[in-house]
Amino acid sequence: MNENVLSSSLPAKTGGWLHYFANPGRFLRFVQPILPWAAGVSLILTVAGLVWGYQFAPADWEQGDAARIMYVHVPAAWVAMSGYAMLAVCSLFSIVWRHPLADIAAEEIGPVGAGFTFVCLVSGSLWGKPMWGAYWVWDARLTSVLILFFLYLGHIALIRAFDNKAHGYRAAAILALAGAINLPIIVYSVQWWNTLHQGNTISISGGAKIYMTMLYPLLVCTLGFYLSFLTMVCARIAAAICERKTASALLAAAERE
Repeated sequence: MNENVLSSSLPAKTGGWLHYFANPGRFLRFVQPILPWAAGVSLILTVAGLVWGYQFAPADWEQGDAARIMYVHVPAAWVAMSGYAMLAVCSLFSIVWRHPLADIAAEEIGPVGAGFTFVCLVSGSLWGKPMWGAYWVWDARLTSVLILFFLYLGHIALIRAFDNKAHGYRAAAILALAGAINLPIIVYSVQWWNTLHQGNTISISGGAKIYMTMLYPLLVCTLGFYLSFLTMVCARIAAAICERKTASALLAAAERE
């Protein structure tokens, strides 16, 4: 299959730069050599951060060793929200500019983002049990993250709910854009409502409220989680493109017979 097939439907008025990145063949040539290295670095960063945080970083003065679960919970939460923001951006490109790779990217972001959101919810529940005496409370932060998980699942389901894949992509994109309003609710829920969940420990404006000996391994874990997320998404996109090329080639061969 010609690598320009998927990009042929992109309107010319969207600009040459969009045409450049819309080419699936060019995407494959750029991503495939990087994927093994990205996977290796993400694994090293994640393992190093977790070992640093669980074995060498000090325990929290108030919550003790139970707070060490933050080295999984916090990066998973950040990646879950960032992943949904990426999903919303891809949906915008799909609806407004008909970007040919936007639908593929959105479809592959969904399962990975849902997985990280699930890790966030489970780790948060395990952290909540010793701190609150319950695995789950209908706290504003917890509830909004649960809604995020359902939005991911809804996006995945909508894509597969239509016989016409284009209709599924369009419906899922609308859901993703509408659900983006949940992101600021998650971020500011601890400020807008009286919640059991602690306030934001790290913020761009307010700096960090934890010791550097705990912050550094947390940042290393976060880098590992983000790189893992990007690696998995790019690998899934590359596989989806190859699958479509193979299916198109088989169909063309069958038509020639």
